[in-house]
Amino acid sequence: MSESLPTILIVDDEVRSLESLERNLFADFDVRTATSAAEAEKILEQEWVQIILCDQRMPEETGVQFLTRVRERWPEVIRIIISGYTDAGDIITGLNEAGIYQYITKPWRPDELMQVLKNASKMFELQRQNELLAIELRMLDKTAESTIESRRARLKDRYNDEDGIIRAKQSPMNGVCQTLRQIAAFDLPVLIMGESGTGKELAARSLHYNSLRWNKPFVVENCGALSDELLESELFGHKRGAFTGAVEDHIGLFERADGGTIFLDEIGEVTPSFQVKLLRVLQEGEIRPVGSNKTRKVDVRVIAATNRDMDEEVRMERFRKDLYFRMAGIVVTMPPLRERAGDVPALADHLLRQAVKELGKDAKGFTPEAVDCMRRYQWPGNVREMQNEIQRMLVMAPDNALLGSELLSPRVVHAAPEEDKDEMAILSEFNGSLKDRIEQLEARVLHETMIRHRWNKSKAAKELGLSRVGLRGKLERYGLEKVEQLDVNGQDDDDGELVDQQTSKSAKSVRQTTKLSSAQDKG
Repeated sequence: MSESLPTILIVDDEVRSLESLERNLFADFDVRTATSAAEAEKILEQEWVQIILCDQRMPEETGVQFLTRVRERWPEVIRIIISGYTDAGDIITGLNEAGIYQYITKPWRPDELMQVLKNASKMFELQRQNELLAIELRMLDKTAESTIESRRARLKDRYNDEDGIIRAKQSPMNGVCQTLRQIAAFDLPVLIMGESGTGKELAARSLHYNSLRWNKPFVVENCGALSDELLESELFGHKRGAFTGAVEDHIGLFERADGGTIFLDEIGEVTPSFQVKLLRVLQEGEIRPVGSNKTRKVDVRVIAATNRDMDEEVRMERFRKDLYFRMAGIVVTMPPLRERAGDVPALADHLLRQAVKELGKDAKGFTPEAVDCMRRYQWPGNVREMQNEIQRMLVMAPDNALLGSELLSPRVVHAAPEEDKDEMAILSEFNGSLKDRIEQLEARVLHETMIRHRWNKSKAAKELGLSRVGLRGKLERYGLEKVEQLDVNGQDDDDGELVDQQTSKSAKSVRQTTKLSSAQDKG
């Protein structure tokens, strides 16, 4: 029996906008549409709707006004605003009065919109489960408490045993993980530096779950995503009536994290005016909600992260020196993925397992050529870019197949073998006599060229200035003919010769081309 699709109600007075949204969503949702708030209310009275996607600017009333009424009558429905206007007042009013789940700006991107709506559908289901659990908890308080503590303990054990950071045995990350374990138990502020996608939040969670605060809240805020007004409200809270739209008291994240840890991501994006407010919290350990004249003490460990060069930011007076030294009690630097080439195989396997679980599609793993390409690529987007690339490979691959280099994006396949190394560094890897070293270099050039041309001998031979016969001879000499790839028809690119599928066992010979045997030397 197939599962029914979640029902979404789209409210927009523009017919074209309704049609565009419906075209993008009908495959994953049971779509209902309305051109006015009154029409939408009639649908809500007759049907069970899980999500409302409502335009903000409508003739009769704003989306926030309509969703405020929806919140009163149908509080379980997930409410989302979509608008081409990003007024801070509208956002704050929507958050407080209408209790909106997300504020989406136009023009919207189909993939991002779909992800938000799928998350909203999951949130709706979680709310239903939470209601059922609340009933059960009244009867099973002790059992529930024991279960929560057990889950917390398992989570703590995971970060205690593995740090939550996937890496090889001999990895540049080992020193970072050792530092994280060493400083976790000490209640000092930590500044984590590194490029985007290097795992700064993962390191922060490792610090929290290995600290004495592990059984208390861990909250996260991206400081670069909000204006000063919104950020102050989110972190410190506000009192009712503090500003337009503040219809009720709001508890800030610092207060919610009392006794635990708060992770302030992208701290380098905070404006100088807000830095002053944040400095007082770190110095005095107290907050003052917006609109209140009373301060509140909080016991929170602060972990911050940034992808900026903070020494340069301080020198250019874009970041306060006193705040920097207050936050940087201990500085941890996360190495980029291009400096962790040895971690790529283990990390790729881990990300593939995650993708298989999330996408519901199986795969046997990666071919040696695909792993070699991923090792050579510099990954400017770091782990996040690799995660996206592997998900793409899995989607494009046949079911339950090995993921080969032909599934990689061109930028990954065409990456230079040693982008970061100069000529002397590359040559230093070769050894033996002059003849041996020249052959090792030739084998590497041949292998890299064949991969870039996806084992098309005609194209590779043309680039290298060789005949097909000459190229085939060199491939045979260095054992590279045994790892030729099959095209989509299972045939060689030109002459239709079927490649022996059993020869994939000898792919190991490719990695041995830099250490030619004495038998090859005699040949």
